[in-house]
This record gives sequence, structure tokens and C-alpha cells, in this order.
Amino acid sequence: MKYGFVLPKGDARTVAKMAALAEKSGWDGFFVWEPIWGIDPWVSLAAAAMVTTSIRLGTMLTPISIRKPWKLASETATLDNLSNGRLILSVGLGAVDTGFANFGEQIDRKIRAELVDEGLNILTGLWNGQPFTYEGKHYQIKETGFYPPPPPLQQPRIPIWVVGAWKREKSLARALRYDGLLPDVMTPEGEHRRATPDEVGEIRAYIIANRTDTGPYDIVVEGETPADDPVKARDQVHPWNEAGATWWIEASWTIIDDPDCAEKLQQRIQAGPPR
Repeated sequence: MKYGFVLPKGDARTVAKMAALAEKSGWDGFFVWEPIWGIDPWVSLAAAAMVTTSIRLGTMLTPISIRKPWKLASETATLDNLSNGRLILSVGLGAVDTGFANFGEQIDRKIRAELVDEGLNILTGLWNGQPFTYEGKHYQIKETGFYPPPPPLQQPRIPIWVVGAWKREKSLARALRYDGLLPDVMTPEGEHRRATPDEVGEIRAYIIANRTDTGPYDIVVEGETPADDPVKARDQVHPWNEAGATWWIEASWTIIDDPDCAEKLQQRIQAGPPR
């Protein structure tokens, strides 16, 4: 299992400082979230790339339905080259309660799913180089050779982790086309929650039975472990490791409004991952 830390709050300078600390403290990945309006993740991750050498960098996650796929393709290809091939892109439909309606973005789940599918098609198509054209329901691209950027350093592509709703076949099928799954369990009432270790085991079996690509594939789970009790932290993560999760993302979303948020985040990063 690998271990990542997602920073819930902080400007670009803070991201760079915390990413460098995370690398020094033994974390395998450092992630930022992508708001519809707020601190720009790509500027922040570029700052982090300049002060680190080995830690993976990425978003947790990018709501691709609100992004122009060609702009996202430019940002990700540029950052992958800048970081010497350390980028991971996490995508999903996004949380509409973060301001989608305020900015006139699509809130219908079905349409957002269509935008995600087309966005990923365009993203990977542009990464593969020119010439590229696309005819979709929502996006159309005519062939252009106007100063395309260098392709991503990572091949065959930058790893893409996709949110997949367990047990929604269409949602899972989307995730299985790419490089990793962020499990999202939907209750019969339509509410969302994190997968349990038992469910991760079921998900792993489903992936083995249904994925046709034989390349590496990640199952990514998140949670919060204590900074001051490494034994308890390891014991807390162990069931997900045993179930087949390949990444644990330390996610301290509960302390965003805490006046000591910055200090607590730094302490948790310095304590290191719950290996």
C-alpha cells in the first residue's frame, strides 16, 4: 500500500511548503482539491513540483464536468513534464453543493456523467498527440496543429483515478477503463459514504473479474488517522490494506474551520504515513 496526503486548505505557498514536508516525512503522494472557485490547484501543484523530486502530485479530485477538456489536457501535460512524470489525475462528477448552480454549471447527474466520459476521451486523445478530432454530444473538436504542447512524460498516459459508484455498473465500467478506482458507495436512499474493508474486498474481486486491461490498477481509499499514535494509525489502516486497497489517502476534511488547522495539518504530515 502507498500513502498520500490531501491538503484540505492552503494557498500555493502553503501547498509547496507542505508537499516538501510530506516528501521528507515519507509520504508517497501529495494531493490538493479542485474547487469551482478558489485556490487554483494547477498553480499550486506547479509550485509543489519545483520544491520536490520524488513524491507523486495530484488532485483529489477534479470535477471534470466543469472544465474545458483541452485546457485540462494542457495543464496536466505541462505539469507532468515539469514534475518529471509525477502527476496523478483524479476525476469524478464533483459535488454540486460546492457552487455548481451558483456559476451556472450543470447539476443533472446524467449530463455530468456524459461530460465526464467525453472529457476523458478528449483528454487522453490530446495527450496522444496530433492530429486529433472529436465529435461528441457535448464537445466537437476540429483538427488543429497550432503549437501543441509536448505529450505527458508518463506513458501510455498520466494515471487517471476515477470515482466509481458501487454497485452501479455504468459508473464502474467508466472507472475500469482507466487506472484506478475511488470507491463511492451509494445507499438505496441515494446518499454517499466511504467503502468498508469488506466492500473493498468485493470491489477488488469485481475488478479482477471485469477488467480486461492487464496493467496495474489502483483502489484508492481515504480516511483520517491520529498523528500521536502510530500503532493505532497502522491498525486503523490495516483492514483496507488486507482487503486489497493500494492507496490510503489521509484526508483531514473535518478540521478546515479549526483555528489551529495549519498547525494540525503540519503535525499530521510530519508524523508520517500509517505504514
